[in-house]
Amino acid sequence: MNIARVVVLTIALSAGGVAAYLARGTEEKPRAAEPVAQQLSTVEVLVAKSDIGLGQAVKPEDLQWQAWPAAAGNNLINRAGKADAINEIAGSIARAPIFAGEPIREQKLVKANGSGFMAAILPTGMRAISTEISPENGAGGFILPNDRVDVILSKREKNPDRNGPDVVQSETILSNVRVLAIDQAPKEKEGNNTLIGRTATLELKPEQAEMLARSRQSGTLSLALRSITDVNTPDGRSEDQPQKRSDSVNVVRYGVANQTTAQK
Repeated sequence: MNIARVVVLTIALSAGGVAAYLARGTEEKPRAAEPVAQQLSTVEVLVAKSDIGLGQAVKPEDLQWQAWPAAAGNNLINRAGKADAINEIAGSIARAPIFAGEPIREQKLVKANGSGFMAAILPTGMRAISTEISPENGAGGFILPNDRVDVILSKREKNPDRNGPDVVQSETILSNVRVLAIDQAPKEKEGNNTLIGRTATLELKPEQAEMLARSRQSGTLSLALRSITDVNTPDGRSEDQPQKRSDSVNVVRYGVANQTTAQK
């Protein structure tokens, strides 16, 4: 046999063996079994099946049981603890809007027990009292239920100078008051950002209700809409506004001097 052919054959066989060895070493090894994800522990809690509006009576078909993470469902209505909760809650009135899929909380519901809607949603110790409004003294209809307002009393008094115009004085008698309803609408109408009515029902403490009743007899009441950013500041100032400075001044009125304060 030709020596050259022997050499070529030997090289070919050696290359084939090396290729076979390499192919065997690179075969895909079986993957290790992936760890099974730990099953999340859940409980069945009561949720709203559909949107429940403010003041709406809850019906059984508005509610359903839904799986919920056990760690987050401890303070919710649990089916294991209250299996008949749907029937027990049916007939309650929503004190705040509840959206579809939101867990039901008893703090947002109240049993009417034959009372009207407004009596059912009033917080303990508060009173609902209405006052007349118009577009001119009701912020042009932009005051909506659940907004916060200041109540301003304006009085017109005779000028001691008979030739002069009458004197009009205004003062804020109530601050940061919640509007419960405009006319008989306890919530904003769908698609409308204004609500023009003839009466506004306010949420007041008993002494505030008495003050409002007295003030209606002595002048004209206006509602001033508060910004959503300063509803938590009782004096009506935004957090970035400076503190008012009060100076004592003497005011002579009808020939009698009185000491009062002027705020700057």
